Amino acid sequence: MNTYVAAIDQGTTSSRCIIFTEAGDIAALAQKEHRQIFPRPGWVEHDAEEIWENVQQVVGEALASLSITPADLAAVGVTNQRETTLLWRKADGRPVHNAIVWQDTRTDRLVKALADEGTSAGEGGQDRFRARCGLPLATYFSGPKLRWLLDNVEGARAAAERGELLFGTMETWLIWKLTHDGQTGCHVTDVTNASRTMLMNLATLEWDDALIAAMGVPRAVLPQIRSSSEVYGTATGVLAGVKVAGALGDQQAALFGQTCFAVGEAKQTYGTGGFLLLNTGETPVQSKNGLLTTVGYRIGAAPAVYALEGSVAVAGALVQWFRDNIGLVQSAPDIEALASSVEDNGGCYFVPAFSGLFAPYWRSDARGVIAGLTGYITKAHLARAVLEATAWQTREVLEAMNADSGVALTSLKADGGMTANGLLMQFQADVLGVPVVRPRVTETTCLGAAYAAGLAVGVWPDTGSLKANWQKSAEWTPAMDPTRRARDYRQWKKAVQMTMGWVEEG
Repeated sequence: MNTYVAAIDQGTTSSRCIIFTEAGDIAALAQKEHRQIFPRPGWVEHDAEEIWENVQQVVGEALASLSITPADLAAVGVTNQRETTLLWRKADGRPVHNAIVWQDTRTDRLVKALADEGTSAGEGGQDRFRARCGLPLATYFSGPKLRWLLDNVEGARAAAERGELLFGTMETWLIWKLTHDGQTGCHVTDVTNASRTMLMNLATLEWDDALIAAMGVPRAVLPQIRSSSEVYGTATGVLAGVKVAGALGDQQAALFGQTCFAVGEAKQTYGTGGFLLLNTGETPVQSKNGLLTTVGYRIGAAPAVYALEGSVAVAGALVQWFRDNIGLVQSAPDIEALASSVEDNGGCYFVPAFSGLFAPYWRSDARGVIAGLTGYITKAHLARAVLEATAWQTREVLEAMNADSGVALTSLKADGGMTANGLLMQFQADVLGVPVVRPRVTETTCLGAAYAAGLAVGVWPDTGSLKANWQKSAEWTPAMDPTRRARDYRQWKKAVQMTMGWVEEG
């Protein structure tokens, strides 16, 4: 009998369950999309109850496709869209509001007020809390989203202070639901997700009293912080009897699944957003170039491993927008053929600052632009500009990472759904000037969660055994003339400048 390990990936647009073999191969996969709720411009929400129903469905489908039962699983790991924030009632598990998604910008005024308080007190503005939590003040993170819920949902703050409400990012919600026995569930988060709240101290890996007080949230709502690889509890329901034994935020899970266990190893995940993470070892590195300092992973009682991260808000989401909102392609894969029908972008650049600009700018006042339009431009040029936007944003992040780390990357491990697009991967290698490598198993987010859970229960003895599973499936090498690369990059940077200052105060 094979030893199977399951992973639940609760992502921005869908929830998936993938069951892996001991060799790290995919044995079964089930996936279901959920609704994207846009109550106002800049606001993005998810229905957590819908997501829970979808998770149960995909778990059941994955098990059924293999004709196995939960008893055949050694463990399950959970990975998630990190900063998406939920508040629910402890008594009955009902959310008090839709989940506020990481892309949501409703906390912009709160974030500015917190930055202004810091400036007035001589504590720094946007970087007021960076020394403690590794993050700039931005709408991206879950601490301000939690504060918004407490301040804007009627009765929420009083109920939270009485200990009646629980806060969590989506892995916390799912672990609580998976382990709920009719009375209570495990209310835990792992260090990687906690490091995205602006409430955890990076050095102590505990909730920080000063950060909690400044953000204005009651400690009673916060989950217990645990490692990324340990047994949190035993599942009930659709996974009855299975050990819930791993949790990582999606990008850290991809770092783990790509087996970037050595200092200096990096990966880029091309999903809804784009996320470049670099392993910096057991010491956090504070960025001077607009990157985030975050926890990469922690295995049991071992020291935490930290990472530098560059976050791009809109990558695959731009392709989805091009398909659904504009209707120029019927399906996401169609964009490659359309973009390949022209030799270049025709001088057109698309900067998708739909939720502001993330790394390395952190400008919530930015909004998307299409620059360089002429009568020559066709929908094929626009399609090419859509794909190229992800590659140019990745280049900006990589430059910042090279500056912070002092080490120039010689290759980039790539994963995520967009790596199936050969045109994008070749263009990415061209604009970076280094090879881009795709692993045999591209579902590295789920794989990382499965690895963390399997390590905790002894399916794999150590990270060396995980490293042995990694295999290359494709590689793209740079072919662009350096003069053209430099010229096109200058044009991209001009387009980025045009996005800034679009949103006016008030």
